[in-house]
Order: sequence, then structure tokens, then C-alpha cells
Amino acid sequence: LRQALAAQLDFGVGELVVGSKLQADARETANLFANAGRIVSAANAVASSQDGEASQSGMDLMSESSYTSLAEHCQAICDCKSCPLGETRNKFVYGAGNPDADLLFVGEAPGADEDRIGEPFVGRAGQLLDKILVAMGMSRDDVYIANILKCRPPGNRDPQPDEMTSCFPYLREQVRLIRPKLICALGRIAAQAMLQTKTPLGKLRGQWHSFEGVPMLVTYHPAALLRFQAYKKDTWADMQLIMARLKELET
Repeated sequence: LRQALAAQLDFGVGELVVGSKLQADARETANLFANAGRIVSAANAVASSQDGEASQSGMDLMSESSYTSLAEHCQAICDCKSCPLGETRNKFVYGAGNPDADLLFVGEAPGADEDRIGEPFVGRAGQLLDKILVAMGMSRDDVYIANILKCRPPGNRDPQPDEMTSCFPYLREQVRLIRPKLICALGRIAAQAMLQTKTPLGKLRGQWHSFEGVPMLVTYHPAALLRFQAYKKDTWADMQLIMARLKELET
């Protein structure tokens, strides 16, 4: 409990709320869940109306897949050369965390640190994500973390459409194998790609969407929080929604 409170302060949260997995004051926790329950869930109309090539290829892969574990899937695709990034990467960054996680975080692509180590979110943005998880009463052992792209774009540039098309079936298969209860898309690129929309991130966050039939929330990428401190308040509000939804799903 003390660690979570300290992490919330370090994260810059003005309103201290303890994660759903900790024993917190019952009244404060009940108020949190009640307030979060007033948020209106959004249907995935955008995704269903704008399905593209990446969506169709992912559906085909899922319907024909015979993979039974993330390890098996990773082994099968780790030498992927479907796009030019396969020739320039250092390490294939599949994902990391609990293969049976209730919560899946999805970013856009590996950075320099991730490309060097082979794990997602290990740089400064990853360290901030760790603090967010602690503030939620969680750790990396409780969640799974992945990116849409499994290889680093040179110079950390934005992913290209053809690169995401090549990698999207891999993400869909990860979702199928993990079977998370909730997904959190981190950042504009991940959110817009997964929802097949160009709607600005600010208009997507704060409401529930759906990806592959799994409830999904959109929030700012931790890297954006390092540049714009003002985003932390909205990001924490999004994490509160996730904590409340997870609590609801436990009952």
C-alpha cells in the first residue's frame, strides 16, 4: 500500500487512489468505482466501418492458427522478414509479461533500448510505465506488454502503413493467445491503428472501445508524458477506469 501511494505521488497524481488489487479504504474505493461507472462505453463503430487490409489479414491468421502458446508463436515468427525492418533490426521484440494477463498494454514500436535488449518498454518510457503499474497496485508480472511493430523503425521514426500491415496479424494472434480481459493502447499511433481511425487521441481516450472483441481503452504513450507533464492527470484518470473495470470483472 505504501509503495503504491509513493508511486502515485512520484507519478504526479494529485488525487491518490489505490489500485484494485490492494486493500484500500472501502469508502474511497467504492467512490472510485462508482465514478468510473458513469463513463459511457463506446461501441467499436469506427473499427467495424473502416476495416482494412491489416484487419482482414489478421482475421485470416487467427482463423487458421494452430499456435497454442506465446512461446510457440514467438519462435515461429522471430526471424520475420516480411518488411524491410527485418533487415535493419538488432533484435526482434515480441513482447513480455504474464501470458495469462488480464490486462494487455500495446504500444507502437520498439525504440533503441528495446532493439538492443529485445524487450518492450525498457527505456525511460518503460520506467515511467513501471511507475504507473506500481501506482495501480501492479507490476510487469501482472500484465503483458507488446507493440504493434516487433522491429525498431530506423531513427525511431513513425511506423509506415505497410510495416503495420505486416505486423498486425502478429498482434492479433497475441491477443488470441493471451485472451486478456482488457487492452490499453498506448499513444496515438497504436490507438489509431487498432481502431482503424484518424480521430485524434484526445477524442478517443476516456471511453471504452473494442479490439478483437476485447474492451480497449486508449491513453497517452509514456514517452508523451515525459515531454508533456500535463498529460499525466488524464492518463491517471484512464488508469482509474481500467482498475475499476478489472474490479467489476472480478465479481
